[in-house]
Amino acid sequence: MPTMIPGPTYAEMLDPRALPPVLAQQAAAARANELDTANLFNITWRAPGGEIRCEALPKEFTGVRANILVLIGKPFPSGSHKVGPAYCTLLEGELAGEIAPGVNTIIGPSTGNFGIGTAYIAHLKGYSAIVIMPDQMSAERYQRIRQYGGDLDLTPGCESDVILVLERTEHYKKDPRNKVLAQFELLPNYRFHRYVTGRSALEAARNHGNGRVAAFVAAPGSAGTLAAGDEIKAHFPEAIVCALEPRECSTLFNNGRGTHRIEGIGDKMVTLIHNVLTTDYVMLIHDDDCVIGLDLLECRQPILERTLGMPEGALRRLRGLFGISTVCNILGSIRMARHLDLGPGDNIVTIATDGFDRYPSVLTNLAKRMGPLPAEQTSAWFEKIFRAAEPSGILDVRPKEQKDRLFRYKEEVWTTFGYSRPYLDRMKSQSFWDAEFDRIHCIDEALLRTPRGRNPGPLRTV
Repeated sequence: MPTMIPGPTYAEMLDPRALPPVLAQQAAAARANELDTANLFNITWRAPGGEIRCEALPKEFTGVRANILVLIGKPFPSGSHKVGPAYCTLLEGELAGEIAPGVNTIIGPSTGNFGIGTAYIAHLKGYSAIVIMPDQMSAERYQRIRQYGGDLDLTPGCESDVILVLERTEHYKKDPRNKVLAQFELLPNYRFHRYVTGRSALEAARNHGNGRVAAFVAAPGSAGTLAAGDEIKAHFPEAIVCALEPRECSTLFNNGRGTHRIEGIGDKMVTLIHNVLTTDYVMLIHDDDCVIGLDLLECRQPILERTLGMPEGALRRLRGLFGISTVCNILGSIRMARHLDLGPGDNIVTIATDGFDRYPSVLTNLAKRMGPLPAEQTSAWFEKIFRAAEPSGILDVRPKEQKDRLFRYKEEVWTTFGYSRPYLDRMKSQSFWDAEFDRIHCIDEALLRTPRGRNPGPLRTV
């Protein structure tokens, strides 16, 4: 049986400077070859110099007084931070003796980035992988999964039809050799984001404004990223957590259903790992605002700079760093800053899940649907999208009746997939989530007891 290829602990993902020197050297050298197994030790929000990869958006661009800080996910191995939850879910399965290379096939239900991460991690750790996805996602997603040797099983529909992905997953569970990295329901996803993303967000904020986090804004797909808000609230209880949804699929907002174009979010459910106790607001964002907004940010920077009175090249550092869901997160952050009337000392933190490399085909589709956007309309589109307030699209979900409603939505989905009501009832207490978070210490200790170092065997090439 092939040997398990080890990777980092949670603590080492938070700060790779804690790695033993030999592993740190191997990880640094591995950046030149994406398929080097030592890239497992590059799963982190930190740049090689140790600083958190974070961009403070220019206030001339955001139009608000608060500081909007975007953690940058593109430099992660495989090009998205979703590789972190995929790695943690596989790792915890290995440590529990439930998954072994040469024995099991890895199944990754996803709408894109988690599936890419699953294929990538499976490849590095010596597993075959099958990614289940809707058949209307961007072509770049499918290409990346195949590049890492993953097979695709496509279900009908788009992002908001992920329930069909979950139903297809049940078919794979019938064979015990298949092991599902179930991002919507397994708690390693929660642990990674609460510990690694949440603490990285807190550290990034220390260098801006008053050093605190006033709000954390993110659009849930699996809702794993929202777990960062739990760690932020543990340090700053007054901090606001806002979940973003497509206006076209407003499930958290009002149990709405529909199709939309924001890949990676808005999946017609309250996911099992969504701790709704710590979600304060839900906000709706139009899907085409995000697609057109990406076109403006990526393809029209010189025009925007002139429109906003910014120096030439002022936005250049942002090129390539954002995808559609990131634009959604930026729009939500701008609107939440206005809604909360935040000042120049306040910090809002949000996430750039991936980069532009996954979306050229989406902008091609935009041009087919709407025709080319004339350059002279850039300013008008920017004002319409980035300066819009939309107060009707913000809902306070802190009242008990709103929490009860969200819990009912969760029960409707997850009892169907075999979860008991007593288990779901335990999720109504913060102690459940804190206990799951506290398992990180034992998981790290268990991993450190395994052999550490490079796998001596050759990787298969793609």
